[in-house]
Amino acid sequence: MGRLFAVEIVYRGIFQKNLAKNISRAIVLAAHREGKPGISFGRYGDSPERNGIPAKSFAIVATDDLTLEEGMAKYEPKEVDVTIVVDDTLCKGVESWAWYGLQPINRLTKPGGTLIVTSHQKPETLISMAHRKETPYQLAILKGSPSFSGLWVYKDDHTDVRILGAMAKVLPELFSLASLQQVIRAEWNDELKVTSAQRAHDRITTVTVKPSQGNPEKPFEFQMPKWTEMREGIAIPGIPQGHQMKDPSTGKTGGYQPERNPTFKKFTTRTMRPVVNFDTCIKCTLCWLQCPDSAFDVTPDGLYDANMEACCGCGVCEAVCPEKDCVTMVSETQFHDNASQWEQWKEDKKGYQTWLAERIANPPERSHGFRFRGQYAEQVPEMLKIAREG
Repeated sequence: MGRLFAVEIVYRGIFQKNLAKNISRAIVLAAHREGKPGISFGRYGDSPERNGIPAKSFAIVATDDLTLEEGMAKYEPKEVDVTIVVDDTLCKGVESWAWYGLQPINRLTKPGGTLIVTSHQKPETLISMAHRKETPYQLAILKGSPSFSGLWVYKDDHTDVRILGAMAKVLPELFSLASLQQVIRAEWNDELKVTSAQRAHDRITTVTVKPSQGNPEKPFEFQMPKWTEMREGIAIPGIPQGHQMKDPSTGKTGGYQPERNPTFKKFTTRTMRPVVNFDTCIKCTLCWLQCPDSAFDVTPDGLYDANMEACCGCGVCEAVCPEKDCVTMVSETQFHDNASQWEQWKEDKKGYQTWLAERIANPPERSHGFRFRGQYAEQVPEMLKIAREG
């Protein structure tokens, strides 16, 4: 039996579909130029892709046809040589569609394998976001903002070829830089992309993540019902009506908090989250009315608290809010929990304002198409500058 290579690309459903497809396909093409057969395919659980929900593409390559057939016989690899993460917020864990609960981003990464992440964050930040693994692995950070190249738009900022260049460095047994450059010339016919891949290859470095490092929390999980426990026919239990909220400072009850799906946690879908300035809120109700996921709780004092387990990070609340800086979308990498912002504000209003100012001081340089159409004209030049300069 020969050698089998497996690479997974974890991406935001719809938002990064074309990006993941380009990377997965090029991996197989580059390996094929060195006589290694392979296959590229997507894996998304049981549902069509939805905006922002984590999805995966796989590239399976072998040194011979028989070994490849053995690898293709599996639903998906049990372990991979490289995990590619094209949005650093996915390092917190992924939930494809309530199939498994929250899966650590490094769950399939084999001992000594490599996690390649597109990010501006430092290694210690990403390591603290990812769950601990029993065996050591390598972390490689490709400097850059997440590139949202989805079904309807394509953000041609060289993220795909830069990741491929890094791949040639961290796993040279799979394909060489020379083979990759041949593929780029054939597929893209762009010498600047060839140069971008070369620079990423030359500059990428790795750090070792030890078993003692990372998020020690046990990921959220649930048990699927056994066949003996399943109800007759198609029976879907309704979600309870909901309940009033309690003010942590006065004990007063009021407002309204709806019940939500107990198994699907929507926080895995977001790259950004809203932070609310309760001191400037005019109680216009627009965020609560327009939220597509009913993520806002009505507090006893008539304010609106974004429930961070239900929020998908779409940014509609920021777009409809008429009050400047009352609702601001902030990079998910700045947060380590899903605690209530309203409760934090009630307990220490002055401290909350300091916390809020720090969070909104540097708006995230990311967009998944909410404001942009076509070729992302406002963002591509800056990303190309990063690709040239590193």
